[in-house]
Amino acid sequence: MKRIALAIVDDHDLFREGIVLMLGQIPEYDVLFEASNGEAFLEKLRTHTPDVVLMDVNMPRMDGVEATQQALSMYPDLKIIALTMFSDHLHYTQMIQAGVKGFMLKKGNKHELQQAIAEVSGGGVYFSQEILQKVALRTVRKSEEQRMTERELGVLALVCAGSTSPEIADKLFISVKTVEGHRANIFQKTEVRNTAELIIWAIRNGYLAIE
Repeated sequence: MKRIALAIVDDHDLFREGIVLMLGQIPEYDVLFEASNGEAFLEKLRTHTPDVVLMDVNMPRMDGVEATQQALSMYPDLKIIALTMFSDHLHYTQMIQAGVKGFMLKKGNKHELQQAIAEVSGGGVYFSQEILQKVALRTVRKSEEQRMTERELGVLALVCAGSTSPEIADKLFISVKTVEGHRANIFQKTEVRNTAELIIWAIRNGYLAIE
């Protein structure tokens, strides 16, 4: 099994050191380096290239948004997971636009962190389940070259909000079969594999915003 090289970026020493210690106990992980802010991270990135970066959002000197933007401009294939508090939700959209592949709440456990790293390192995206359950999404605009029908936009918003097909059918007064047809069309048009990827696609393309 290929080992996964990691970088940990967080300005709280005890939290960062705890993550490093925990990940160092997992055989398939190599912690390449740690950094306390975005500037220090970018400097170390010049000589060390991790597979996955765990990136704090709020940091002094350079925050996670700017650090992510600069890192991905240098290494477009770098995979970054944002480490957040739930109160950081105003920064979620900024981090998505910057190019992160996932969101992990700092209060999450070891199993969830491993799940996030595995999903993102494998080419997918990851959202903490608590974020998916609590973050509200709203439709902000339609593209001039509309890829979605009005009905699909409605289904898109409800899917991203975590509604099941029967729940969507009840809210939109259509059949479950019709909902499933719209879901299939949405996933085909957006070329995503799951709800987490759909949320990121929708925000990046201006269909949804996080409130």
